[in-house]
Amino acid sequence: MKVQRRLVVAASIAAMLLSLAGGSFAAEKKPAPAAAPVVKSAPLPDPVARVNGAPIAAAEFQKALNAFNKSPDAAQIPPGKEKEVQQFLLNQMIAAELMYQVAKATPVTDQDKKVADAVTALKARFPDEEEYRKGLQAQGLTEAGLKELISRNVAIENHIEQVIVPKQPVSDAEVREFYDKNPQTFTQPEQARASHILITVDAKASEAERKKARQKIEALLKQIRSGADFAKVAQENSGCPSSKQGGDLGYFGKGQMVKPFEDAAWSLKPGEVSGVVETQFGFHIIKLIEKRPSSKVPFDDVKARIADSLKRKKVGEAVNAVLEEARKKAKIEVYLK
Repeated sequence: MKVQRRLVVAASIAAMLLSLAGGSFAAEKKPAPAAAPVVKSAPLPDPVARVNGAPIAAAEFQKALNAFNKSPDAAQIPPGKEKEVQQFLLNQMIAAELMYQVAKATPVTDQDKKVADAVTALKARFPDEEEYRKGLQAQGLTEAGLKELISRNVAIENHIEQVIVPKQPVSDAEVREFYDKNPQTFTQPEQARASHILITVDAKASEAERKKARQKIEALLKQIRSGADFAKVAQENSGCPSSKQGGDLGYFGKGQMVKPFEDAAWSLKPGEVSGVVETQFGFHIIKLIEKRPSSKVPFDDVKARIADSLKRKKVGEAVNAVLEEARKKAKIEVYLK
């Protein structure tokens, strides 16, 4: 089982910086508007802490603060909580250092190759070398610094995969017990499957435009009532992307559609076609294809997913236990006030 990075180094500032490759660090995505800085630090002591003698540099801690200030979470911090955020981030970095120190004892096969492959994969997310360099600079990183972060994470992941994961077995009995004790988790609610034809109407449409759209949907309904093929009419006329599938929306449960549509769809019997239904999207004709009663998902369909979930839970708990034990034995000096 491949343990996700968030499990491996949930407390790691290294993982936090690397994860930006999937967010604002990625050149192919539009960066989200930067949150207003909420954590403004006074001049920092350098280092801000030591873990068994290993320093946590002020510059690295400042990167953590900067990364946090750019995250969506920053806007949720109420005034006066800046110190708590600083302590939280520092505790993450201390935990990351502790985990790295534990992990160093486990040899890594092909570590240099794994680091190089990770850098290559990251570069591939950028259109060219220049944008990649700009991405590094935006995070206050050099390529050497990035490789160091990746190397540390590789070591931690390797330790967990080689040492911790094998000690967290999940038995068939545990999987079955979880399934039996959590029936609500594996109950499929009642579902309906419907097709529709949509004549879209802009919210700012004039009364004349709305009247024209309604006349069109009523003419289509007349065709269907006269025996025209619903799917063909949908393909040729519907303004919904589902038109490519003949209007088929697939299965949906109650609460998933806007209320006028839901009320009309659930009032039909399989094979029945509604009258004209108006929603904020425009005018619809709905055909109910099938209704499925509420049912329990068969055990065989979910047992692999349950086993994986239980395994990850055990691994996460084991990682926390390793960190707690390491913390008890460590000499941790904190200089940040």
